[in-house]
This record gives sequence, C-alpha cells and structure tokens, in this order.
Amino acid sequence: MPETIFALSSAPGRGGVAVVRVSGPQAARAVTALAGPLPPPRQAVLRRLAHPPGTEIDRALLLWLPGPASFTGEDTAEFHIHGGRAVREALFAALAALSFRPAEPGEFSRRAVENGKLDLTRAEAIADLVDAETPAQLAQALRQHDGALADLYEGWRARLIAALGRAEAAIDFSDDGVGDAEFAAARDAASDVAGQIAGHLDDGARGESLREGLRLTILGPPNAGKSSLLNLLARRDAAIVSDTPGTTRDIIEVRLDLGGYLVQVADTAGVRRTDDAIEAEGMRRALAHAGSGMTLLLLDGSAADPRAGLPADMPAPDLVVWNKRDLRAVAGKPGEMGISLKTGEGVADLIRTLTEKVRARLEAQGDAPLLTRPRHRHALTEALAHLRAGLEAPAARPELLAEDLRLAMRAIGRITGRVDVEELLDFVFRDFCIGK
Repeated sequence: MPETIFALSSAPGRGGVAVVRVSGPQAARAVTALAGPLPPPRQAVLRRLAHPPGTEIDRALLLWLPGPASFTGEDTAEFHIHGGRAVREALFAALAALSFRPAEPGEFSRRAVENGKLDLTRAEAIADLVDAETPAQLAQALRQHDGALADLYEGWRARLIAALGRAEAAIDFSDDGVGDAEFAAARDAASDVAGQIAGHLDDGARGESLREGLRLTILGPPNAGKSSLLNLLARRDAAIVSDTPGTTRDIIEVRLDLGGYLVQVADTAGVRRTDDAIEAEGMRRALAHAGSGMTLLLLDGSAADPRAGLPADMPAPDLVVWNKRDLRAVAGKPGEMGISLKTGEGVADLIRTLTEKVRARLEAQGDAPLLTRPRHRHALTEALAHLRAGLEAPAARPELLAEDLRLAMRAIGRITGRVDVEELLDFVFRDFCIGK
C-alpha cells in the first residue's frame, strides 16, 4: 500500500495563503485528526486545525477530495492555511507526528501517472507550466497539458496496433489467399505513420527551443560593442564593458522576453587573431556556441576593416549589425542594419527586427503540436527507424514487418508512459519541485 504523503503545494502569495496537500490511503485520518469529521466532497469548509487536541495551529479552509476523483487518483485533502512560517511548520510537524511523510520531488504528479490520471506528456507539461517565463512558453505548456501531444502520439500508436493486427493476419493466413492483401494494408499504414513522424521530427527544433529558450549568440571582433549590446538588451550591466580588447573571455548569457518568446542571448569573446591561449579558447567557445540557434554578427562601422580577423569558416549570421553609425556612415549590404549603441540610434529597429526573426524561427507552422523534449525526439527517431526497417521486409516475410511494428509501438509508448519502465519515470520526475 502506498504511503500517505504531504507537501506545500502552493507557496504563500500576496494574500499570505499557502496550500498544503495530503494524499494517500490515510488522508482521511489526517483530516479527522486535525479538523474533525470529513466535510462533504469538493466543498470548501472553514475548520479549526489543532494537534495535539487543544493545541491550535490555524483556522483554515479545508477541501476533501476522495479518490479516484482527485489529481493523484488517491484520497486527497487540501489545507488552505495562513502562509506564515510558524503556521506552515506547525502543520508539517503535526502531519509528521501522524506518521505521514513529506513528498519527494514530483511525487504527486508521478502518482497521478501511475494511477492513470495523467500521461507522461501531461505530467511534463505541469513542470513546463511552473517554469514558463513567457506567453509563448505558457501557451505551449497549456496545449500539451490539454493532451495535444498525447493525442497525436497515441493516435499513431493506435494505427500501428491496427497495422500489427493486419501483419499478424498475413502470417496466420498466408496460405488462404488473404495474406498478401493484409500485408499490403499493414505496409501502407506503416508507411503513412512513418511519413507523419518524419514530418513531425523535421521541425527545426521549434518546440524545444521555445520551451528552453532560443539561443542567440552575439559574435564580432573586439570592441565592436557586443557587451554594450548585451547590456542594452538586458537593461542591466550583465557584461563588463571596456575599451581593452579581449575583456570578454567566456560566454555571458542573459534571458530575455522578445515578443513573448524566451531568448537566451550570449555575449562572447571578440573574434580576432591572437597568440593568447586563454583568449583563443574564448573564441573557440564563441564559435562553438554559434553553432546552434541564431547568430548576430556585430561589426565596428568605424574600423578601417570591420571584418579583419574573422575566420573564413565562421557560421553565416542570421543578422549583420554595424555599430557606431554616429562616427561613420555605415555601408552594409542589403538586409544589414546600422545602429549606434552610444546614442541609441537604430536600436529600436534592431529590437523589432530581432523579435520578428525570433517569431519566424519559433512560431508553429500549422495546427500540429510541436515536439517539446529531447526524450520525445529520441523515441520518435527510434520508432521511425523501426518503421523504415519494417517497410523493407519482403511480402514473403510478414513476421519481419510485424516485429518492427511492435518495436515502433513500444518506442512511441515510452513517450506517453504506456510502457511500465521505472527508469523512465525516474528520469521524467527527478527535476520536479516538491509538491507538484
């Protein structure tokens, strides 16, 4: 029998209210020991909390949510208490004295998955809702929590189950004149699902970048103004600004909300020819960082040769910006921008252009939900490989197609949790916060 657990489910807000959740087979005992008789299900009642009897803890709102009609599927009680530290600690001590234990990180959501109340994609969406910093992240997490990804993946899995049935029929009735037709139908279904999975994977990592933040790397020669640009975008002194070349030697990152999207902007070491080993390592890291996400190349418009020292194999930037237009007229190519970080000239246009480029990179194409985690990508890549292998099976060997269909189903099932794998649950929930 599972243990009864408790945790601070909601931290005190401006009104000073905290929510402590208790869930498990002995949740009713927690209510009766602290607040008297069980109230009607799903009705908030005001109760005096005391433990031991006569020692008052608080006057709180109490909700009784008997299973299976609760978040975890177990009997659950919620105590909406005043959020002061003394009240919280007194309630925790009382629950511990009743032999209940604090929840592990993510344990409430894990129990919901184990009891069939959530699939793994919805549980992951809860973590994304908690961590969301921008409207776009919130919208994606809400869509996933509503089951958009689960419906898509379970739809593919259901179609593969049907295809597997046809492949098995091709095996069983190979001599009855129906085997070839059943094999062809199974193969057609596998081919269609494989095409849809391939299209889903070919998304430019939009969903993952939206959830984690799109990486924007600022590259350029020393003293072009990269650190000043980072500080301007961050609206704080995140990077040291100096006229001395080579001041920035490591990557400095800030997180920004651009047009509702999370962007991780990185200031990097100036790119130039140097014999300094530390500065050279900083440049190596800068170029490596520019290999993912978007790249902004910032040039010194007042320099005699603004591109001097830039390596020939540097990644093509998504945007070229010429700084110091207050000192010299900028003559860039079409599509390149001129700004002055000193006077602020052109900066508003730069931010607007950056926002448009970020939106174009991350905005969903069509109505299909975006793939959001590397775990999903790995499982779908594995499923696609099995389907492609199965499609190579000859009609005389339908058992080969059947086995690859079975393996593809298992790979997709791992995404939503339709496979009972303890290791997988540990991986998904280990980064949850207490009480979620």
